[in-house]
Amino acid sequence: MVKVAVIYYSSTGTNYQLAKWAEEAAKAAGAEVKVVRAPENAPEAAVASNPAWKEHIEATKDVPEVTSDVIEWADGIIFSVPTRFGAVPSQMKSVIDSQGGLWATGKTVNKVVTAMTSAANPHGGQEATLLNLYTAMMHWGAIIVPPGYSNEVLYGAGGNPYGTSVTQGQDGKMVEDVEGAVKHQAKRLVEVTTKVAGE
Repeated sequence: MVKVAVIYYSSTGTNYQLAKWAEEAAKAAGAEVKVVRAPENAPEAAVASNPAWKEHIEATKDVPEVTSDVIEWADGIIFSVPTRFGAVPSQMKSVIDSQGGLWATGKTVNKVVTAMTSAANPHGGQEATLLNLYTAMMHWGAIIVPPGYSNEVLYGAGGNPYGTSVTQGQDGKMVEDVEGAVKHQAKRLVEVTTKVAGE
């Protein structure tokens, strides 16, 4: 049984939902799964200015925060993050940047990785965010597993070959139907991780 960490950051809940769908699919594919979140590092004033943000933090306070131990434990990692100006949000960047100890001892090498994202509009930096995250994974020596066009379900979700991406509307709800794409991407991650871990 391969071990998969679903590591997410979500301010108002979109990427939390993507993470939960990924967890469901990875478990169904036979993996042992841990869902963990990036710690919130935004100023309290910023959080307080957005009721949905504050509400989501409270609703998910029992989700464990990611640690280096979880990253070391995992054979495969599914990241889910919103875009921030076309890049990874500072909350997740801090997690990645603090893994120097694992990196220096070779413990990030051959982790099998895939990623998902969201933004407030269809061209809000989703692809750039995924590529930004994957660049860090190259430094880790990770094996990147994008969905590509490996299943028809991806087209209905917008057809992003780098990873599932979704638009969050002004009402806070997802615009595209991406549940199937997320689950396919998670299943694919488990399949490839199983092959890598079995060698």
